[in-house]
Amino acid sequence: MCELLGMSANVPTDICFSFTGLMQRGGRTGPHRDGWGVAFYEGKGIRLFHDPQPSSDSKIADLVQTYSIKSKTIICHIRQANRGRVCLENTHPFYRELWGKTWSFAHNGQLKGIKKKSLEFYKPVGTTDSEWAFCWMLDQIRLRFSKPPRQPETLWRFVHKLSRELSELGVFNYLLSDARYLFAHCGNHLSWLTRRAPFGNAQLIDAEMAVNFHEETTPGDIVTVIATKPLTKNETWKKMASNELVVFEEGELCYQA
Repeated sequence: MCELLGMSANVPTDICFSFTGLMQRGGRTGPHRDGWGVAFYEGKGIRLFHDPQPSSDSKIADLVQTYSIKSKTIICHIRQANRGRVCLENTHPFYRELWGKTWSFAHNGQLKGIKKKSLEFYKPVGTTDSEWAFCWMLDQIRLRFSKPPRQPETLWRFVHKLSRELSELGVFNYLLSDARYLFAHCGNHLSWLTRRAPFGNAQLIDAEMAVNFHEETTPGDIVTVIATKPLTKNETWKKMASNELVVFEEGELCYQA
């Protein structure tokens, strides 16, 4: 199974600390050797890095860790392939345009029979069930709403409905974003935590690394991190329930179903 990492913050923030822990699981402390990718939103733009090589040995991953890119919304994925060969086009996160926004998506799990669901507007480039599910979800959203609903909750409820439908096909853990909002749906394993003042010290599980966030933040900062499995050993993570959907905006929880 793959692993996910997401971040939503109210100020541009780097994810180097959590990213470092996740990258170790890509071949060093975990079996996820079949590629990795990360998406950073910058305003309406998106900066993506993909590599079909193990993240623990990736020179591109080294670049991302040292470059310290700051963003309010980030989605990251490390892959253990079960559907689709190991190659660049099968590496998450995937991205598409809808309503003039760049949507990105990363998935953990298997969806048996997903390719029986017909697609109209969006077509996969690779061969994963994950990309097919993403295209199908955007298809359904576009068919239902020609433009963004006036009330965001209307869209969130519909996304939750689609998520429950796909969950009937197998394990459906995912992260989804349109730059402003970060959606997280739990099939079986997903946890999150929100860091805010007073900030403390955090220690990674997968690397000998600790950060005192009090020294790295301002009192008004709010940062939420979502991961398949907790990345730190001295913080309290909230484990999500099966078929639970949460939506974050600028680090704050704004929807939970």
